[in-house]
This record gives sequence, structure tokens and C-alpha cells, in this order.
Amino acid sequence: MADFDGRSALLYRFKQKSVSTAKDVISLRFKSRQADGVLLHGESRRGHFITLELRDTRLALHLNLDDTSGGGEAVTVGSLLDDEKWHWVAMERLNKQVKVSVDHYTQSFQTQGHGESLEVDYELSFGGIPLPGKPGTFLRRNFEGCMENVYYNGVNVVDLAKRRKPQMYIVGNVSFSCTRPKRTVCTFISSSSSFLWLPAAPHTIVDRRYFSIRFQFRTWNTDALLLVTGLGPMHRELRLHISDSRLLLSNAATVTSRNTGERGPRVSDGLWHWLSVDYRGLQLVLSLDHKPIATVQQLHPLEPSGGFFFGGCGANDCHSWSSSFQGCMRLLSIDRWPIKLSLVQQGMLGNFSSLLFDACHIRDRCLPNMCEHGTLCTQTWDRFNCNCSGSGYAGATCHHSIFESSCESYRLSGSSSGFYSIDPDGSGPLGPTQVYCNMTDDKAWTLISHNVTLPVRVSDSSKPETHVMKFNSSASSQQLRAIVMASEQCRQEVVFTSKRSRLLKADEGHPLSWWVDQHGKRRNYWGSSSHAWSKDSGFLSGKDHLPLSVLVEESEAVHSVGPLRCHGDKRLWNVASFNQEGAYLILPPLQPEQAFDLTFYFKTDGPSGVFLNSLEKKDFIRLELSSPSVVMLSFSASVVLVKSHLPLNDRQWHYVRVERNIKETLLQVDQLPVGVLEAPPDAGGVPSGLRGFLGCIRSLTVNGLTYDLQESAKTAPGVSPTCPGYCDGPSIVCHNQGRCFEKSDGFACDCSRSAYAGPLCKDEVALAFDEQTSVTYTFLPGHHQNSSVSKHGGGRTREDMTFSFVTMRRPAMLLSVKTFKTYSMVVLLAGNGSLHVWYNLQSDRKPEVFSPASSSLADGKTHQVRILCESNTVYVQVDQQIYRKFTMVSDAEPIPITTVTLGKITVNESLPLEVVSAGKAGFVGCLSAVHVNHVAPLKVALLQRGISSVGVRSVLAQSRCSDVSHDLTGQTSTNTASKDGSQKGAGITIGSATALVLTAACLVAAMTRLLYRCRPQS
Repeated sequence: MADFDGRSALLYRFKQKSVSTAKDVISLRFKSRQADGVLLHGESRRGHFITLELRDTRLALHLNLDDTSGGGEAVTVGSLLDDEKWHWVAMERLNKQVKVSVDHYTQSFQTQGHGESLEVDYELSFGGIPLPGKPGTFLRRNFEGCMENVYYNGVNVVDLAKRRKPQMYIVGNVSFSCTRPKRTVCTFISSSSSFLWLPAAPHTIVDRRYFSIRFQFRTWNTDALLLVTGLGPMHRELRLHISDSRLLLSNAATVTSRNTGERGPRVSDGLWHWLSVDYRGLQLVLSLDHKPIATVQQLHPLEPSGGFFFGGCGANDCHSWSSSFQGCMRLLSIDRWPIKLSLVQQGMLGNFSSLLFDACHIRDRCLPNMCEHGTLCTQTWDRFNCNCSGSGYAGATCHHSIFESSCESYRLSGSSSGFYSIDPDGSGPLGPTQVYCNMTDDKAWTLISHNVTLPVRVSDSSKPETHVMKFNSSASSQQLRAIVMASEQCRQEVVFTSKRSRLLKADEGHPLSWWVDQHGKRRNYWGSSSHAWSKDSGFLSGKDHLPLSVLVEESEAVHSVGPLRCHGDKRLWNVASFNQEGAYLILPPLQPEQAFDLTFYFKTDGPSGVFLNSLEKKDFIRLELSSPSVVMLSFSASVVLVKSHLPLNDRQWHYVRVERNIKETLLQVDQLPVGVLEAPPDAGGVPSGLRGFLGCIRSLTVNGLTYDLQESAKTAPGVSPTCPGYCDGPSIVCHNQGRCFEKSDGFACDCSRSAYAGPLCKDEVALAFDEQTSVTYTFLPGHHQNSSVSKHGGGRTREDMTFSFVTMRRPAMLLSVKTFKTYSMVVLLAGNGSLHVWYNLQSDRKPEVFSPASSSLADGKTHQVRILCESNTVYVQVDQQIYRKFTMVSDAEPIPITTVTLGKITVNESLPLEVVSAGKAGFVGCLSAVHVNHVAPLKVALLQRGISSVGVRSVLAQSRCSDVSHDLTGQTSTNTASKDGSQKGAGITIGSATALVLTAACLVAAMTRLLYRCRPQS
């Protein structure tokens, strides 16, 4: 064991000048009194180095195996390692493979560059880098604390130093026993009742012209009271508290705050911070980590009275308007009088409540990081939170994707053609990617473009020359592979033109061109299955090889490669039908980890039945239809229920999602309110004897992986790989989000959730608007339109709006959203006709305005608009050409909608001028297919007249936007033709007049000549 005082080190010197190793094993135990300090360091003149150090309470490894001083890797492991407790560290390296561990946390990585050996000159230093002038990049603060069991490649370094072996050299004062720290710590554990009260120092009571308070603290909380004391007989208070992670010092009356000094850097980082408040000569100085951050000049002397409250105060002792402090404090002093916390603990000094002594019980709840998909973890004293903004994921741990898995899923939900983000493996690790979905009645084509959009010409050369063209897309190779393998069919067109018009040398059979597939293998077939080439073009359709990644050409040619095109989604209709009550499928164990999700669709006419039952003792889970309108999820003796107001055994497809993570367990059924169970219970068992399921289950997916139900059903008794019914299969029977319902003699379409009408939900519902027309839909209390009940919302607010319009007027008010009494969102056409999306989610900030394009949409043509808002990310699509992504500066969640208004609104003059102008102008034209999440306001207003949730101004006139667009376009053409005709007529008139003038001039000239000839001769 060795004790380092922060100015000492142990040097292990090699027998040679330099040592090069392909394998290293280093291990040690330490306990540190500081947040920073070097544990081990070695380097060479060639630029190699290795450093193990504490940096902000974490262990950092810096390693470089290349002959460049600027290279190397840096990884961090662990947290709060300055807690003066023993920690175990190990670093193992074999060539470029490295593993570093702290206690039970491990990180593995591979070094970059070409080097595979570590070269160190002369020595390794433990505990610090002793010479400031020593060459090297990593000169750091020396270690202060204790080490033991220090091994470097099998050598016990501390044992050699203790025995004074010649290869060891001691710098400074290193003792071989670990001294016990003299500092005592107290932990404030309650946000409502913790406090420490200390009396003023004796001389402060006599001389009140100055006072000084100093202490160290650490916390994660962003708002907390640190210090408060009374100021004389005027009932004033001096407060020091944390506000939004920064310090705020105020000399305050009991109600209003004055003379405020702030704020400095953030302090809610879990690190120890020195804090001091000094008052002398009418000047109040606040210092953080020995640096002044605020100075407040006082008009009157400050006279502390009643002692000092730290971290909080009793209910009747001060007027606290901050949460009590949760964290740790140590090294407290009042007027340089050190406070012995042991006396406080024994009741001999001051008073306290809800405090723990002799240890700091702070925890890093973001270690390990339970926030998935690279999202940010933040924490307070007793919980952690995940910021999913902009990640494409939602939920307590950002686990499940907010996007559909394929274009086919978007098609089945009624979406039109356009750019969409798809997540091919759902909650898996691949992440979302943007594609173009081309929707038809019977299929959805997924188009993934690459970086070479124009034909490429390969010039001829007298020398043999190979031209290589690489194709890259925005999707990764893993995402492309997932999309291709999940699709029914994929293909990629190749068009080739050359002087010889062939891709193969017929005489030799050696190809002049070939391509490289996604696995990096060379392919020389062109077309779907053969080496023959006809018409200089073909489609590559081998799913195992697509997409094409490299094209190689050795002759003069022009070639172009189209986008990857796929259609279908085999996962959506992977179905099994359970025809006997005792029938079942045995699937691989779920093995629920700290986060997992399970999704599927079911339909049945039975009153109850078990969907899924795991018999594992450690991770028991059961999911069942417990009654015709209740789905129940069981964990041990605890359950989560979702109840439907309508029966679920109606022979229609219903969606079920289960998510379990370290914070909560969720159960979602269709669009019903999500069932939540916080802090999932320990696994156990539930009595059996439940009814088997009779019906169909499809698209069973766990953590993004779809189980092959059809294949399993082929060999299971009582189970078939099909599900009979008119509404089953990938073909759309009911369009535009209409739901298909089975009947004994056929099917029927429920268009209540669709913006369209008719037997198949294909008939357009449109309304002609004038300047005074408006339609307002009000959401009933308890039914605010938010996405907490949407399929992918996961409890976070999500707004999805679509509509079509035709107009030639600008400015124009298209759509406005109110949250209670405030307009939180407005969609309008500006004075130049461009589309503006306006958000106002926080009253103390300026509204945010997004404009996807500058071109005018007031052109008499039909335009489709889709606006999707997830957290602080806004996606806007206009027709099929414009797709933009915007990020709101505001971090406020969208507030649930109370009303949606189409057309004219009554605006407050305090709103921005652009909104006021559009609101007064209203909308003149045609609106159709208006959909706000799962509500069609326009359709309700036209087909359910008199309903209380709809308010209408002016007379409603049903219309067809296509007819309005044709009339407006025709009117524009007629006006243009009239103008052209008028100009043409003017041209004819002017031409005729000119001809007459010329004719008259010719006649005058002819008469003059004749008279000249007839004149008598003199």
C-alpha cells in the first residue's frame, strides 16, 4: 500500500532504455481524495503514450500506439471515484484490442492507426508526472490518495518500492500506509425536510461589520436552497440558492428580491465545489471554486441574526421558496471557525433534520447510461431522465421508434406519397433513415437514392484503364440490408450504352464491366438472373446482393444506375391462426433485459385468451385478453390493465405494445390511454388455469426482431400459417385510414377516423371558403388531441396534421391551433404566398416561424401539406417535392390541443403582424382532407351538422377542390388569352393605320411626279 500526498510519485525504471510490448496487463486498487489525479503515465520519443488518470471523478485512459504525438484514443469509465472508497482498476491490451474496467463497469475498444505495440522510454510513473519539463502531452495534476496491489505486467510495483529495490525511485513523500481522512461529511437526503442550523461564531455576535461563510458541496439537483440567514429587525433574509444549475445570491425581503448577484458556471454536476460568502465594508462577495463570481454593493449594513441555515430550514424559521438541498456538504466554517460535524451529530452544536453523517451518499444514476440510441441522460438526486429530442425515439429511456418500419406501414395507415423517415428495425440499434415512399392502391414503393444521379461517361483510352464508380446513400449498409430483406421484392435499374453495345466479350467471356454487391463481392451478371444483356439495360433483383455499391468499367461507355426500389413488408402479414383452444407456439425465451418492447396485432371473437405466457421463473410475463374489453399484463402479483369502452373481440385487428424498462412498464392497446406501472416489480409467478387464445396474431416483434410465426405454425398442431377474412393481407380494402370490418357476408369500411367518406373511404370531403368562413373543432375535456395515445407516441406529445388546399389569395389563414386561450400554432400563407408554420409554445419567448419554401402556393393549384411535430422537432412536407426538418429552440413540450380552427380567426393585435394580417384576411378557396392526428374536423362539420364540438361561421358549401383548381386555372388561362387577344387586336389596328398612311404617301408621290412631267417647258 502507498499513500500519495499530491506532490509525490513512484517511478518504475526499465533495464533497457526503451520497452516495446504487444500485450499489457495493468491492475491496481485506489481510493482518492480528489477528483483529478494521474494514476499511471508512460511515453516515448516516437509519440507513443499511455496515461491512466482521474478526470472529474471519472477514470480516463489515453493511449497512442502510432508514431504521431497527435493521435491516440481517450475513453472514460466509472463516476464519482473521489468518494474516498476503494476502487478496482484493470487495463488489458493485446495488440490493438483494449479493455479497461473500473469495479463492475467495462469498456472495450480497438485503437486506430497501424501501430500494434506500445513503446515506453526509460520508466513508468505512478501517482503523477514528477517533472513539469518532461516531454509529453499529458501533464496532469498528481494523484492524492492511496494505492495498493499495483501490478504492471506481473510486477508488484508498490512491493518493490517498499523494499527499496534499485529499479524503483521515489519522488516526494510516499508513505506505505493509508492515512484516514480527517474530513467529515453530511448528506442532505430530503428535498422537503433536510436542514442544518449553526449558530454564528462568538466574535461575529460582537462585531457585526463582517462575516464569512465557507463550505464545499456537491449535488445533481438544479434548484435548491444552500444558505439562508436573517438580517436584523426588518425581517429581511440573505439567501444563497441554486437556480437552473447556477448560483443566485439575494439580499431579500420576505416577499420581493433585491440586490441580486449571480451566477457563474453550472454547479449541478455532481462534483465538489468550494463556495464562500464574504461581507466586509458594505460589500458582499460570492466566490465559487476560489474565484469571485459576483460582488454586490450594499446601501445599508448587513446584520446577521438567528444563526445560519444550510440546505433548508424549519417550517417556522424562514420563508423558504426553494426546494431543500439534496446532496453533500463538508469543510464548513463560519468566520474561519471550522465546524465539527461530529458535535452536531452528538447534539452538542446547532440543530439538524434528515441528515446522514460520515459519508456522502450521492449516486450517479446515469451510470450505466440507461438512455438508449445515444440520447442524453440527466439526473437529480433520486431519478434520471432521458432527453429523446431529435433522436427519432420516445419513451422513458428513448427505447421505441416514433417512425413506422416501412413505406408499406405508412401506406396501410392512409399516408400519401412523399418523403418519410422509416426505422427498419424498430427499437433496434440501426436508427431511422429518410426514404421516398411512392404509394399506389396495391403497394408502396420505397425509393432510396444514391450520390450519382446523372449518367456517367467513361472515355476511351489507348491504354487499358479501369473506371471505378462508388455509390453511397444516406442509409447505412446495415439499414439497407434490413430494408431489402424485409421487402417482398427489390430491384435496381442499370442503363448502359457503349459503341460495341455489349457488356461481355463474346469471344473470351471476360466481362468489360462488373459490379460489387453489398457484401463486397464481385458480380458480372446483368438483369435478374443471367449473363445475357439485351437492350443495354436491365434490373438487378437478387435481394441477397442488392444494392449495387461499386460499378467497374473497362471500355468506353455511358452508364447510369437508378435508385434502389423495394416494395412490400413481409413482417406485417407474418400471421398465425390458433384454431384450437389448446394450440400454442413455442418461441425463443423473451429474456427481458432492462429495456425491451413487444408489439403485435390480434383479432378474435373469443371472450378471453392468453396471447403470451413466459414460464421463466426469473423473468415471468403474461399478456392476455382477460375479458372482451380488457387487456392485462402480469408481472408477479402486479398487473397493468387497459380497458376499452368497446369490445375487443369484434373480429377486427387490434394493436398491442408492451414496453418494460428500468423506470416503468407500459401497456398500449390501439389508441386507448396507455397503462403505466412505475418501478417494475420483481419477477415471480401467477397461478395458471387460463383460457387459451382462439384467433389470429400477426407481426409479433420483440426489440425490432420479428418472429416467423408462419414458419412455426407449419408444424404446430391446431395452428395454421394463414388468417381467413376479407380484411387480411397487404391489399388495401378501405383507403385513407379507413378501417376494414369483417361481416358474415363480406366487409364494411369504417371511415370515422378518415378525412374521406364513401363506401371505401375514397370520396373527397371538401369545403369552399370565403373571407368570413371558419370552422372550429373543440376537443372535449379529457379528450385533448395529443399523441400520448398514438401508436408511436409513448406518452410524449406528438402532433400529425395533413390537409389539402386551393387558393389564389394571399395572405391567407389556413389552420390555427389553440391551447386553452393561447394560439400555440398557426399555418398561413404570407403576403408573398409562401407557407409559414408558426409555433408559440412559451409565453416568455418569441414565436418560432418555419418556412419550408419561398415559392408561392397561392397559384390556383391543389397543394398537400403534412406537418409532424415530435417533441421539439418539426417535419414539414409540401406536395411531393418539398420536405424540410426544423428544430425548435424552445424545449417546451407541445401542449395538448383544445381547439383547431380552419379559415378566419379573431386575432389579438398583440400577435405578430403576419398572423394578424392572415387572420383578418381569412381564407378564400377550398380546403379538403383535413386530418389532425385522428380527427377530421372538416368532415365532422359537413356530415355531422349541429354537433356541439363544432363551431361554424358563415354558410357551409360542400365542394370539390379539384373542380375549384380547374376553374381557377381555367380563369387564369382565359384572362391570359384575353390579354393576348387585346394585344393582337391592337397590333392589327396599328398595322392597318400604318398601311393606310403608306398608301396615301405613295399616292401623293405619284401625283407629284405626274404633275412635274406635265409642266410646260420654258
